[in-house]
Amino acid sequence: MAHGVTNREVMAIMESLCDTMEKEKDYLSELDGAIGDGDHGVNMAKCFREVRKKLPESRDKNVGAILRSVGMVVLNSVGGAMGALYGTFFLRLAQEAGEKPEIDLGDLVRMFQAAEKGILDIGKAHVGDKTLIDTLSPAVRALEKAAQQGKSLSDAMSDFEKAAKRGMESTRDLVARIGRASRLGERTKGHLDAGAASCYFILRAFSEGMKQAG
Repeated sequence: MAHGVTNREVMAIMESLCDTMEKEKDYLSELDGAIGDGDHGVNMAKCFREVRKKLPESRDKNVGAILRSVGMVVLNSVGGAMGALYGTFFLRLAQEAGEKPEIDLGDLVRMFQAAEKGILDIGKAHVGDKTLIDTLSPAVRALEKAAQQGKSLSDAMSDFEKAAKRGMESTRDLVARIGRASRLGERTKGHLDAGAASCYFILRAFSEGMKQAG
């Protein structure tokens, strides 16, 4: 890689993520409507509108501070389990990034490992349960493998995004085994999980931003 990913580039990734959640609001709610409450997209868009309002306060702060601010807004803006899960995701990223003004591929591996562990600890879901973990865990494994193989940041993030997408798409053939959707049993088969989809959009925003930086 030519250089690490700077705090300003992380800010740009967060801004892009806010745009994505607004753009994908109806799609996420449509997915959720098939096997859930139908409000996932609305809630995520509402949450990231609050993130956007707070972002200017993080300008020129270190990577950990930026992600910590996002995590706190998410934690306080999204109701139910999703707020706790995504809030934990960003807070664990922040904790591992620490006060660095710039992060490299090794940092990213540790950050996403920590975020995955945080979600596993509180969500109690496993790969195959038809949740956002089906998107996140394969992406983290792909990132670890790419780093071990000495790939560039750009190539590693491509592997990360592709694995996340495959993971999201795998939920279409799964039966929900956790959360409200699990009450529908076999009826959940044939539908993408909305949480897996929103997780993919989050990871894709990281991937695209990191590739531009690298």
